Amino acid sequence: MESSRKAANPLRQLVGWFTTPPVTGHWSYRFILYPLLQIIAFISVIALFLSAIAYLLAFLFPEPRPNILLLQQVNRQLPGMIISGISIGFVYAMIALGYTLVYGVLKFINFAHSEIFMVGGVIGFEVMRRIDDAGFIQTWNPVLLITTIVLAAMLSSGLLAVFIERVAYRPLRNAPRLIPLISAIGVSFFLTDFVRAAQALIRNDFNLTYPTNDLEWLRGAIPVAFGEVTVNVKPTSIIIVLGAVVTLVALNFFVNGTKLGRGIRAVSQDQATAGLMGINVNRMISLTFFVGGAFGGAAGTLFGMNVGTITPYVGFIPGVKAFTAAVLGGIGNVTGALLGGLTIGMLEAFLQGLLVYFPALGQRYTDIFVFLILILILIFRPSGLLGERVDEKV
Repeated sequence: MESSRKAANPLRQLVGWFTTPPVTGHWSYRFILYPLLQIIAFISVIALFLSAIAYLLAFLFPEPRPNILLLQQVNRQLPGMIISGISIGFVYAMIALGYTLVYGVLKFINFAHSEIFMVGGVIGFEVMRRIDDAGFIQTWNPVLLITTIVLAAMLSSGLLAVFIERVAYRPLRNAPRLIPLISAIGVSFFLTDFVRAAQALIRNDFNLTYPTNDLEWLRGAIPVAFGEVTVNVKPTSIIIVLGAVVTLVALNFFVNGTKLGRGIRAVSQDQATAGLMGINVNRMISLTFFVGGAFGGAAGTLFGMNVGTITPYVGFIPGVKAFTAAVLGGIGNVTGALLGGLTIGMLEAFLQGLLVYFPALGQRYTDIFVFLILILILIFRPSGLLGERVDEKV
């Protein structure tokens, strides 16, 4: 028994190294290199695990349909499924961060966060459309254009989240937990109908199509060769990955390397004690909502550019999946939100690529399997894969 414990220690230490931020070392390692290594490690482990399952299915069901060899299909589609899963996984991770940041401070699920994500997508559309209508979209530098759109969505969504917290949540902070939850659901419905009414009055339509076809560098796909397989990667998928990585690294620095980040972590541990130590609790809570809302807004804009069209109702399904990702990784755990988002995104991509070959199932069953994970996690490991982080000191 003792030898088995010793044998398990190196694995436990390795897992701990990838899930626990370092507290010593050069700042470039702590706040840049380590988060990047963490992201690469998560993607590699998830991709290997899901690839193994895909090949196992190909071994168990070699010909699920007549003249369809599943092994050949897996070999042909595997790189594309991984790339697609990474891009949508980062979107889910960014949305999940809004859930997990608010829960870490208030122990409260902000179910209006999915609509904040939707508002970010609408703001991104409005900014991009107005630049296009002014005739400047072709002359703008691509990096400057994307940065402007994303920052506008982040600022608007962050301020909206702060306003919602001040009006709908703060007066109910000492009420039973069910009361703020009902308030969050009410805010969610209000935002959906408000955006629908506003767009109907402004544009007489609430199916908003991003003007990505007006940009040559967004229209075509980029062929990427993986051995004998060539995958056409959408430029928007690359933008999602780069934008998500930059914002996640910035969040890691903000939470772990700044005074405001330490204030948020102090409030998440004990609001009363943090207030006695001179920390403005209300300000830290508002800042948490701003950061979470900003991430939701960025995700909404990147998502809208990738799918091309956004509506006032688009936030529900990604929001629920992002909440599933937050629970999967460990609600209240920032690293868990990243792990959960990538896991859900890549699992969804693998299921969409494989279920189509099974006659009794199909791609429509993808969401069933994704939400089945939420049920199993809540039953067998309600704290999530990484558990809720509890810092010993600030």
